[in-house]
Amino acid sequence: MANTKSKIDLTVELDENRIPEKLHWTAKDGGITNQEAKAMMLSVWDSKTKESLRIDLWTKDMPVDEMKVFFHQTLVAMSDTFNRATQDEKMTATMKDFCDYFAEKLELKK
Repeated sequence: MANTKSKIDLTVELDENRIPEKLHWTAKDGGITNQEAKAMMLSVWDSKTKESLRIDLWTKDMPVDEMKVFFHQTLVAMSDTFNRATQDEKMTATMKDFCDYFAEKLELKK
């Protein structure tokens, strides 16, 4: 049986100072084609060096209030992923508590 491959493409348009102006992504398996985004965070694990490698980008017109919501939603999603990956419910609850604290301090919860 042949291995199946899935491809995710990221396109970053830069201004003359190499600041991101536009971000687009395509994930055909997910039904996404050249969709615009204002921010992205990508983490990959290098098992040789035992470290996380990251690309964090946002466009210069990304509003700060939206960035705060983006961070909150990313933290919540990381908590969920941590739970699925480790089944460590006690630490997941601690992470969720921090997410609630984060949202409260930034006045994200109405």
